[in-house]
Amino acid sequence: MNVAFNTSILRQPRTGIGEYAMQLVQALQAEQDITLNLFDGWRWRQDFSQPAQNAKQSIVPILRKHLPGAYAMRRFLLQQRFQNGVKKLKPTVYHEPSLWPMDFDGATLMTLHDLTHVHYPQTQPRERLREIERRLPKALAQSILIFTDSTFIAQEARQHYAIAANKIRVAPLGCSARFHPRSAAVLRPQLQRLQLHMRRYFLCLGTLEPRKNTLLALNAYLRLPPAMRQTYPLLLVGLRGWGQAEWSRPLEQAVASGQVRALGYQDDNTVAALLAGACALLFPSRYEGFGLPVLEAMASATPVITCRRGAIPEVAAEAVLYVEPDDVDACRHALETIAEDAPLQHRLATMGLERARHFSWAHCAQITAAGYRQAESM
Repeated sequence: MNVAFNTSILRQPRTGIGEYAMQLVQALQAEQDITLNLFDGWRWRQDFSQPAQNAKQSIVPILRKHLPGAYAMRRFLLQQRFQNGVKKLKPTVYHEPSLWPMDFDGATLMTLHDLTHVHYPQTQPRERLREIERRLPKALAQSILIFTDSTFIAQEARQHYAIAANKIRVAPLGCSARFHPRSAAVLRPQLQRLQLHMRRYFLCLGTLEPRKNTLLALNAYLRLPPAMRQTYPLLLVGLRGWGQAEWSRPLEQAVASGQVRALGYQDDNTVAALLAGACALLFPSRYEGFGLPVLEAMASATPVITCRRGAIPEVAAEAVLYVEPDDVDACRHALETIAEDAPLQHRLATMGLERARHFSWAHCAQITAAGYRQAESM
């Protein structure tokens, strides 16, 4: 089976959807009857041996910001390059891992990761949001099958877009092998470079924006006793997103104290090491289509404090500590309890490891490949 797969989302800094595309494509290599043709937005290939075109990464954000109609123009150019490759490679199935499938004269499948554009439209640039609203209904109609990361998103998609249940396939995500338990001795060189100690810091991971509830994490941490903050710094790892005015001043003040460290975007290996060494991952997100950092922390034997929102309970079950997304004191209490209660740390780490074993990219790829085969036969 000849499959076209759009990997243009794979550019640095890589997003969660980029991680999904990369891990899924690698796992699909085990499916012997499937040949993947990867479209990176500029050219076609069959592996990740070469990075995506750097020029696109640097110039596209500038064009989007200053050129009216930049999204539509970029889309037109992408479609032309995509179509040229399709004519040569003749795929029978096309998988789009993001919101906007290319026009394709064959079986189209797409992945709908979440409905952030519905619940949090302010997270999207205006022109992008207009393009989503204009193109997504057509894309959903065009797709023979639609993959979702969770049952939660499948239900939301059926309710919001009136999609038939038999058109949706839930393919839960997996966890990269780089996320695993590590000893203090193994982590010592990496942690020492950041002046950190094993299980002596809290970690927030993800884009710094209101949807991720960064302000709750910050306020809860700042209510900890001064001596605990001195022992357990809070690390914020991720790019700055929208809504910065809400929390930029409190963040600047906290960073100035030296107890909160905004590390920005970090590479894959650094993130994996930081997760494995943290006392706890603090992930109080208000809405998630899956919650990959939660799974990655559990696979690293790191306790998790999160919110029972979106798809997170579907992923974490009862292997984490839950707090309400607006309850600062409950979040503070959870941080304090995990730091002081070694048996609780051990219990959450053990439960998290066991829960993480239920998810794998191999399983996600098997469901996806079955969808390809079904689509080709329809």
